[in-house]
Amino acid sequence: MNTQRKLMLFIATSLDGYIATKNDTLEWLFKVEGEGDNGYSAFYDTVDTVLMGKRTYDWIKENMTGEFPYLDKQCYVFSRAVHEENEKVTFINDDIVNFTNELKTQNGKNIWLVGGGELLHSFLKDKLVDELIITVAPTLIGNGIPLFKEQEFHLELTLKGIQQFNQFVELHYEVRK
Repeated sequence: MNTQRKLMLFIATSLDGYIATKNDTLEWLFKVEGEGDNGYSAFYDTVDTVLMGKRTYDWIKENMTGEFPYLDKQCYVFSRAVHEENEKVTFINDDIVNFTNELKTQNGKNIWLVGGGELLHSFLKDKLVDELIITVAPTLIGNGIPLFKEQEFHLELTLKGIQQFNQFVELHYEVRK
């Protein structure tokens, strides 16, 4: 029996719904007292493919020290411009719906939509996301990059679970199709 892979969003947000400040900083997130890695390792083991937008990819390159964090996964970066591939990622400027639906039919583990907000909006609008795992930090940052943009579509979700990691709360939803 061939089951289709799921596209998962696993992301942290402030209580007021922002994934980063206007300056793309996450300092507010790292000030919150969590528990262990806040469920990251358990989630990371369930995926073998990572998707992200070019802005998120650039942020990782500029702000994270050490090796590229997803070397052990197949990593695709969506960009409007054409880029040369490198040993870390494959750049995609094709239609995201067709590309993602094709990925979902391939054998493997689940697929992680890392971010960012623009790409997430497109994936939600086209009903490509199967599950959302959102970790909420008890912080109000007032403005920044919103997790969810104002939208012209409606998605219904089913709550699959809730976990607490000290001051963080993880909400796990399945998208009703």
